[in-house]
Amino acid sequence: MKRCLELARKGLGSTAPNPMVGCVIVFKNQIIGEGFHRHYGGSHAEVLAIKSVRDPSLLANSILYVNLEPCSHYGKTPPCTKIILENKIPIVIVGTSDPNPLVGGKGIKILEENGVRVITDILKEECFNLNKRFFTFFMKKRPYIILKWAQTQDGFIDVERKGNEETRITWITNEACRRLVHKWRSEEQAILVGSGTVIKDNPKLTVRNWPGKNPLRLVIDRKARLTANLNLIDGSVGTVVFTLAPANERGNLKYVLLNKDRDFMPEVLDYLCTINVQSVIVEGGKQLIEEFLNRRVWDEARVFTGSRYFGKGIQAPSINSEPEELIRIAGNLLKIYINREPG
Repeated sequence: MKRCLELARKGLGSTAPNPMVGCVIVFKNQIIGEGFHRHYGGSHAEVLAIKSVRDPSLLANSILYVNLEPCSHYGKTPPCTKIILENKIPIVIVGTSDPNPLVGGKGIKILEENGVRVITDILKEECFNLNKRFFTFFMKKRPYIILKWAQTQDGFIDVERKGNEETRITWITNEACRRLVHKWRSEEQAILVGSGTVIKDNPKLTVRNWPGKNPLRLVIDRKARLTANLNLIDGSVGTVVFTLAPANERGNLKYVLLNKDRDFMPEVLDYLCTINVQSVIVEGGKQLIEEFLNRRVWDEARVFTGSRYFGKGIQAPSINSEPEELIRIAGNLLKIYINREPG
């Protein structure tokens, strides 16, 4: 099962909205086949593992290990239960059941009804954590939410900027940390900021310093402050602007109308669910991050502390708990927080 998890992790950033799945086939305590789900729409891990076995006659006396319950429905690909039964694999070891109601125990039931011995909940917690985005989406009906910000040694997230300083980015962390952020972007489906951050920093919010696909860019712009010269309005990358005053859509740029009489956050999260976005990085600014913190609607926070001092400026958000991890990155500090009681 540990090998299944190792294989599954190779699909991080490319399988969503499908989960990351690895599969290993064992004959007489020897691995004879393995595979992992490489990208959304591609073959599932079980199919690739079975096809990788050089001598298919061994399958009838083998054990199949997989970190997530085999699917039992037709989607982009045929059901994995079908190919398992066709190859007469007698034992299937499953890390955890699937939260998707299209599967939800049905795969296990079909296998058992057809004479397959199924053993479940092997390394269950590790299997759950691997696909935390997928599980959160189906269990909480919202994306997995990662908050990210950088702060100075004296606790500021930004300087007070006015006039000619409006579009000048004030870097707090080093190049290694910024490269890591681009890696994170490549692993998640969407990235969210407020209009203030867009106007002040004019960011691109793309993956430039790391190989991978760009996340869907999301902006909260209730007062329609964004202008056509900004990078996020250039249409080069998929972008959604949530606003009370939508403008003309073009290319990859889409506007979503918010209800002025309703709380914006449920509307935004509900919309993301309708388009199957299972994970979001919230990169700022302070007001938007604190909206998520105050409502306890977040799952993970990644907080950098750089080596700089500002003396004064905009106070960084705070989390009243101890970090789960402390990581040193070329002289900067990264703290990882996990929300144990997420909303």
